[in-house]
Amino acid sequence: MKTLFTRGIQAVMVAVLIGAATFAMMRSLPGDAAYRIAAGRYGYDNVNTAAADAVREELGLGGPALPAFLSWLGDLARLDFGTSLVTGNPVIAEIGHQLGASLALAAVAVLLSLLIGPPLGILAGLRPGGVLDRALLIVSTGLKAVPQFLMALILILVLSVQLKLLPAAGHGEARHFILPALALALGLAAVNARIARDAMARVGAMPYYAFARWKGLSRQQTLMRHGLRNVSVPLLTYLGLQFVTLVEGVVVVEAVFGWPGIGHALVHAIFSRDVPMVQGTALVLGLSFVVINAVIDLVTQRIDPRRAA
Repeated sequence: MKTLFTRGIQAVMVAVLIGAATFAMMRSLPGDAAYRIAAGRYGYDNVNTAAADAVREELGLGGPALPAFLSWLGDLARLDFGTSLVTGNPVIAEIGHQLGASLALAAVAVLLSLLIGPPLGILAGLRPGGVLDRALLIVSTGLKAVPQFLMALILILVLSVQLKLLPAAGHGEARHFILPALALALGLAAVNARIARDAMARVGAMPYYAFARWKGLSRQQTLMRHGLRNVSVPLLTYLGLQFVTLVEGVVVVEAVFGWPGIGHALVHAIFSRDVPMVQGTALVLGLSFVVINAVIDLVTQRIDPRRAA
């Protein structure tokens, strides 16, 4: 209960801070917001001064900032995210449609990272200083240093343009997941591998691990009974921190691959000066981080052998 209460307070603070920050940043952007909104509605080729003036009068743009922000907070307290200035649809409906695509992509990326990183890290941690350990250090450092947008472009160039194995963009089929998920997963896998390696090396040096081998347990039995559970605790804990990186990557990678998710929608909303959509999408991303961390806290409390004892 204490964990849930703490996370609930954090969620409220995140909502207010994100709302204030996005509202202030959108207000401070240069240019005519009415023109940008009209361009988002009708297209840049069909926008003129009359269309921009009509949008400005319809939405009451240019009024005092504080009343507008307080009105947004009041709507948020009633779980009303407002209406998109471009489409005219409720923001919550727009986000609900896009969030599913982002969650699906994020889930595939996390699954791939867990399938790639931790197994290699555990194998390297079983023999610290070995060939695999040194090779993993070099590869993981290189992957972690590559920005996700650059990784996405490299994957497109190699697997799509040169080898013609996978589509560079698209949505709706399983093969469309592979490139954007890999672009997100490789950096996560590099970090997961190092965390699993360090945790496994630390556990393997513990007296109880050596005692399990002395009792006659095989390497596999010792690993399954005494290794994996202890390795999973720091891995899951850091997975919550990695969600920040994943959120940042989703925004960039969705834009590169044209993935119809919440990150792609956020970019378009910023260009169109659609303030309610920017606030709503940023709020959902921020609250997702709080929720994920709360879930991971609860899970680690259950699986941590030290707390279970």
